[in-house]
Amino acid sequence: MYQSPALIGLLVVVGLLAGIINTLAGGGSNLTLPALMLMGLPADVANATNRVGVLMQSLTAAKDFDRHGQLARQDLFGILKPTLLGSLLGAVIAAFAPSEWLKPALLLAMVSMAFIILVRPSVVAPPLGTQALSMKEAPYARWTLFLAGVYGGFVQAGVGFILIAALAGSLRYDLVKTNAIKMVCTAALTVAALAVFIWQDLVAWVPGLILAVGTIMGAKIGVRIAIKTSPKGLKWFLFVMTLVASVAALLKG
Repeated sequence: MYQSPALIGLLVVVGLLAGIINTLAGGGSNLTLPALMLMGLPADVANATNRVGVLMQSLTAAKDFDRHGQLARQDLFGILKPTLLGSLLGAVIAAFAPSEWLKPALLLAMVSMAFIILVRPSVVAPPLGTQALSMKEAPYARWTLFLAGVYGGFVQAGVGFILIAALAGSLRYDLVKTNAIKMVCTAALTVAALAVFIWQDLVAWVPGLILAVGTIMGAKIGVRIAIKTSPKGLKWFLFVMTLVASVAALLKG
């Protein structure tokens, strides 16, 4: 199936769309996972293979955001530390918790996010001119980022939305800078997960790399859109994608 031009084209196009969506908000895996399974990959292999594209788009977007001066380098280590520690705990919880918990956790997170955007939009989209805080100025941010990491280690799906809420809500970054840091966090979380999947020989490299070509292009386009779009436009795109993710979670078997 990897030699079919139509399926290769489908993976690239889906990857491109997912790269844009994940760079601006989250939920792109709702497109890429079905596309990979359409190629005949089992669900667990598709889930592992999808991380190749996620990693490449995250690294590409982070680099491009940094090139535009939108990546807060000075606080990256402080942000990554509690996030990664939380993800380790989340992974342990996922190993022992019943699988039936995953869908309710995802639904609760997505619906809560959509509600916050509607009722308290300033939480995820601080007003123009809001001064961003450092980790030293906002020590409570360690706990919000730790919890975001726990969610990412436990559920993974929709972690981009949770990272946005944690970063914008506690450190008051605007949505562009929030998305820049979110991509670094996503890359770090994905490296750890991908290493485990490679160890378990679950990654199908050919479709994974084809998908990555699309996600890299999408990430580059997504950064350009983020830089040029108004904060209000980004906020509403985030809201729409949160609703889409909620519906996708509801429809999953």
